[in-house]
Amino acid sequence: MQFASLGSGSRGNSTLIEADGTAILVDCGFSMRETERRLQRLSREIKQVSAILLTHEHGYHVRGVASLAKKYDIPVWSSRGTAKAAKLEELNELGLWNCIDIHQNFEIDYIQIQPIPVPHDAKEPCQFIFSDGDWRIGVLTDTGSITPYIEEQYSACDAFLLEANHDEEMLANGSYPNSLKHRVGGDYGHLNNGQAKDLLNAIDISKLQYLVASHISDKNNTVALARDKMSEALDADASWIDVASQDEGLEWRTLRHHL
Repeated sequence: MQFASLGSGSRGNSTLIEADGTAILVDCGFSMRETERRLQRLSREIKQVSAILLTHEHGYHVRGVASLAKKYDIPVWSSRGTAKAAKLEELNELGLWNCIDIHQNFEIDYIQIQPIPVPHDAKEPCQFIFSDGDWRIGVLTDTGSITPYIEEQYSACDAFLLEANHDEEMLANGSYPNSLKHRVGGDYGHLNNGQAKDLLNAIDISKLQYLVASHISDKNNTVALARDKMSEALDADASWIDVASQDEGLEWRTLRHHL
């Protein structure tokens, strides 16, 4: 089982999860042309994508979804609230939309998927944990606060793509208007570096082969700050932590059995 990022941040998000010939694109916040370009960087083509899975309706997560799905006949999976807010009615009429119950596990080909309801300022948002029966890959971004359910479900992942969106001081002292500062830093906004550290302290991280700092703000955070805070929870060198960047994404990471 392996994963990669096409890009992560406020200008576009997309993650690719693969197992046994099944490839799932989690969100698609880039234009169709840009998505094609970024997939090529990962030695993939859109026709190899088995499904597009949506976390929520914000533009930098769904921008390329409708055009890609229609052109390449790719099924799209989302909650009913996300579909309504993202205006996916045409995909439903074409038979390309599938409804997710965010409290119920489901499968796409060989990949088992567990939706995780999260607090975020969207209509029916969720994040996901993926498994092929051997490995568990957790994806948790666009979440304003940590719930006991999140702590319980994200324990014992083999790989974890975790949001470290902002540094609290940088956000407080930055250029955003107060309304946006409250939104980003609020319980339905985005996780800050300290919250990411606290979650890592609260869960079982003993199986982690990869930890990926994700959705890092260009204006209210730095890669160094995010890595340093996460590394405190891991008691590991900050350089061990991967970064899903906005422009470069993240190259393939493959889960392996220890010899």
